[in-house]
This record gives sequence, structure tokens and C-alpha cells, in this order.
Amino acid sequence: MSQNLDVIILAAGLGTRMKSATIKVLHRAAGRPIIDYVLDLACDLSEQPPVVVVGHQKEAVQKAIGDRARFAVQEQQLGTGHAVMQAASAITRDKVLVLSGDVPLTRLETLRRLIDEHDRNGNALTLLTMKLANPASYGRILRDGDNSVIAIVEAKDATPEQKQIDEVNAGIYVFDSAPLVENLRNLSTDNAQGEYYLTDVLGMLRNSGQRVGAVIVDDPVEALGVNSRSDLANVEGEIQKRVVEKLMANGVTFRNPATVVIDSTVSIGADTIVYPFVTIEGQTTIGEGCLIEPGVHLNNVTIGDDVHVKTGTVAENATIEDEAAVGPYAHLRPGTHLGKHVKVGNFVETKKARFGAGAKASHLSYIGDAEIGADVNIGAGTITCNYDGVNKNTTVLEDGVFIGSDTQLIAPVRVGKGAYVGAGSTITKDVPADALALSRTPQRIVDGWAAKKRERNKKA
Repeated sequence: MSQNLDVIILAAGLGTRMKSATIKVLHRAAGRPIIDYVLDLACDLSEQPPVVVVGHQKEAVQKAIGDRARFAVQEQQLGTGHAVMQAASAITRDKVLVLSGDVPLTRLETLRRLIDEHDRNGNALTLLTMKLANPASYGRILRDGDNSVIAIVEAKDATPEQKQIDEVNAGIYVFDSAPLVENLRNLSTDNAQGEYYLTDVLGMLRNSGQRVGAVIVDDPVEALGVNSRSDLANVEGEIQKRVVEKLMANGVTFRNPATVVIDSTVSIGADTIVYPFVTIEGQTTIGEGCLIEPGVHLNNVTIGDDVHVKTGTVAENATIEDEAAVGPYAHLRPGTHLGKHVKVGNFVETKKARFGAGAKASHLSYIGDAEIGADVNIGAGTITCNYDGVNKNTTVLEDGVFIGSDTQLIAPVRVGKGAYVGAGSTITKDVPADALALSRTPQRIVDGWAAKKRERNKKA
């Protein structure tokens, strides 16, 4: 981390090709606004908070960034040079790194290499470049005999020979501060776009005898900017690929990495196995030795060690402690907390429900607004009737309770420790500890009734 570097991040443009009401730097990739990744780079490189140049939707951008940066305002978007002009008064260090808020894939080591090259060669400007098989409309880099940069020639102005050059401008720059600030005053809008181009500073520096250098990025994807939804998809895919690679390096197994959707904010422990077509989002944390089966969708879920999440399970804002098993096709809604060794089985839905250690709801139940004690057994088809049309009410099942299948628990209600509730019951009153509660209508048998009915139907 440098004490002698300011970082400017350009983030004023709306991004019309995104076709969105949201400014492009706030579009999310792998769980975070794309400008967050650029801010991470800036904070890793300099002790000084970066200066973010805002314009369109400046209040929204400032709110999203908070105190991670200083801000300069570009009321009219008159080009990259004009944007840097707005931040010039905030420059206090000897060097300035200029980044774009919509280019989130640049690696930290690449920027360090760019800064090292700048210092080693005594450059006034060092730019990041890339080599492309099809440079298309990118500005071509012209070098001289000592490998310094002479100029950037825009594609429309290039000669046929210059168009054959495959090294192009990647749009990331390191300047010595003093000549940058001095030459910003000399920029003009005498061009087809009527804008102040930051790249015009290059020619000014050369004319004054100062050296301009360049570093070729190893992988052009590092300079990929987000200008369209297609670009956003490509960026997100690359970020997710990096996340998966890092997790695999730390001991996580992905059965088919290309099929997994995973945010950059996710943490997974060693020896966990993730099957295909899993989506893991938000601040989800998964412990060690877990098994996450196909089709699982987790969002802001905390999972302990040795947990088995089975096919098709959906969980949001929930906690699952060690050695629990969930699913298949369970739905854990916000506020669910499953203790150790809990089993929540197929087609069970929970909401704001806390399960004690060893409790089980194996299939086909709805458990909402409930406190479930340790070692409780909840039979199939059980429903906590928690909503009376006005209020949500709580069901409490104390330790060791047994709930028979097809039971309705009309909240607010409490079933005492060790009590049994017979199958098919509707429980409207509290059940004492160790009691048996039944609410069935006595079974009645009418001999021959079915045969007589069939005979009547036949005659009819």
C-alpha cells in the first residue's frame, strides 16, 4: 500500500446502452455493485481514500459508497479529461492512478506492475494497454525505438499500417501529479465530440520532453468495461469464475463449476461439496464438510459444519447448525434457525421458527412463528395455524414433544415437555407436560352401507 498515491475513479456517466434507470456503476455483478470491485483495488493500493467523480445519480452513488471515498462532482459530462479536472483539487500525492468505475476485473497485481513500471522508468505517464486479435475501434498504441509511447491513434484516424497494430489503449493510467494538473489546464474541446480527452495529455507530455510508457496486461479481460447488459453478464461470469477458483484452491469441491451461480460475498469451508445448478447469494456462509445438492438456492444463510442440504431446497435469511439435514424441496423462510442434528425434510416450509437440537419435521408440514424444543418429532401434515387474520401468534412445543400426523396447532398454544398429540387432532388449548391430547370425532362404522349405496345408484 502506497503513501504517495492518489486514486481517481471515474463514475459520472449514466451508461445509456444499459437501457436502465440505474446508473451503470451501481448495477450488480456477483452480489455487489460493479464499482465496489474498483473501490477494493483503490483501497488496497493507497492509504488515501480514492476520489470518485460522480455526476448522474450522484446521491445514489454516494450513498452506495458511503465513507469509503472522497467525492468530486462533474455536473456536465464533458469527457474523461473534464472528469479528472473536477478531482484535481483533491490531488495531494506525487502520483495519480486513474481508474474507471465500470471496469471491475483488473487484478491488483496488474496495477502494482503498472505503478512499478512508472517508477522504474521515470515516466510522466504510464498507461495500461492490451493486445487484441481484432482491435476494431480501439485506439492504437504507437511506440518509438526505446519502447516509450509516442501517441494513441484513434481507429478512425489510423493509416492502414497503423490499423495492423494489435496493442491498444485499455483506459487505465498512472500520472505524475504535477505535470498532469498543469496540462489539464491546456485541454480543449477542439474535436469531433466536443469533449476534453484525458489522452490528449499524452501528446503534451511528449512535446515537453517527458517520457510516456505502457504495460501490456496479460489478459485483456482485465480491461473489460461494462457498457451493456451483455458486458455485465460477461463481467459477472468472470467474477464468479474467480470466486469458484479461489474456493477450490481452499479445498471446496464443485461437481460442475460452470453451472454454479455464486456471489463474491460467499464463504465456503474446506471439504464441502457443491453439486451442479446451485445458486448461493448474499452473505451466505457454509462450513466444512457440507453437501449441497443440485438445485439448491441459498441467500444470506449461515450453515455450520457437516450439514446436508438436499435437492431443490430454498433458504433465505436462515441459520442451520452443525450436522443438520434439510430437504429435499424444503423452504426455509426468514427467521428460521435449525439447531444441531435437526432434520427438516421434503416439502416442509418454515418461517420464523426455531428448532432445538435433534428436532424433526420430516415431511409435508408448515411450521411458522414457532419455538420447537429439543428432540421434538413433528409428524407429516402438521400445520401451525399462526395467523388469526390480524396477528401472527406463536406455537411452543417444549422438549421431547411428539406431534402426530395431520395435526393443526391453533396458535397461540403451548404443548408441554414430553407430551403427545394424537394424529388428526386440532389443538386449541395448552397441553400439560407428559399429557396426551386428542381431538378426534369417535369413529363410526355402518355395516353394509357402501353396498346399499351402490345398489341405490344402480337403480337410479
